[in-house]
Amino acid sequence: MAFTKDDIIGALKTVFDPEIPVNIWDMGLVYNIEITEHMVRIEMTFTSPTCPMMEEILQQVKDAVSKVTAPVPVQVDLVWEPAWDLSRMSDAARIELDLTNSGW
Repeated sequence: MAFTKDDIIGALKTVFDPEIPVNIWDMGLVYNIEITEHMVRIEMTFTSPTCPMMEEILQQVKDAVSKVTAPVPVQVDLVWEPAWDLSRMSDAARIELDLTNSGW
């Protein structure tokens, strides 16, 4: 394959929720990346099941990752278990959102 997991993570870092100035990777919304010779499967979640941008963001993830994995198709699965919480965020995301003194 001409791409790596790091390439996929780089693509994921280009996708943002328009309401949050942090990419979905650093937010901890991506739970798993599975790479086979026939498919790339991404499991991800959202901070809330009522996110109004959910469908658009899922499509952005598929489009961004597809650019680096082509011709290998990308499947994006939405999962709710385990539930997302602040502990999944990267240190960079906590700094960006000024959550460094929140006890996390």
